Amino acid sequence: MNGSMMMVERNAMGMNAGMGMGAMTGGATMPAASQMMMVPRCTVLLEKCEGGMKMTCKADDKMSASMMQNLCNMMAGGMCSCCMMMNGMTMCCCNMAMAMCKCEMTDDGVCITCTSGDAECCKMIQACCDCMTAMMKSGCVCCVCMNGMPVCCSC
Repeated sequence: MNGSMMMVERNAMGMNAGMGMGAMTGGATMPAASQMMMVPRCTVLLEKCEGGMKMTCKADDKMSASMMQNLCNMMAGGMCSCCMMMNGMTMCCCNMAMAMCKCEMTDDGVCITCTSGDAECCKMIQACCDCMTAMMKSGCVCCVCMNGMPVCCSC
């Protein structure tokens, strides 16, 4: 058989005829659609509080604030994380798995409070706050995620 030839089963002639051998083994599937979403830009303020830290995300316009609030409502109860990025590369990612995170709506965005009753977990949360604050001061962008879905990015 010639190296450039492709074997095609009769029942696969319609969908997979031009997709190559790899596509035929999994059945008649189409390529996945692009999974892109615009993430609201905002100002992120990080501060320590009793038992942990507080993240205040403020949007400049009502549409961005509304989108951020809707994303937070959809992802409510999920794990909160923050990715510090510079030039498109992740420099640091802080997962708040040790914290109980509560999201409250504000007039211009959201306020996410991550706390723990355990003293050692509180130290970890506040250490993350210090690290992320220092990275933002040095030029990193903070991308706040709920359940792995970005809900806002600092500008």
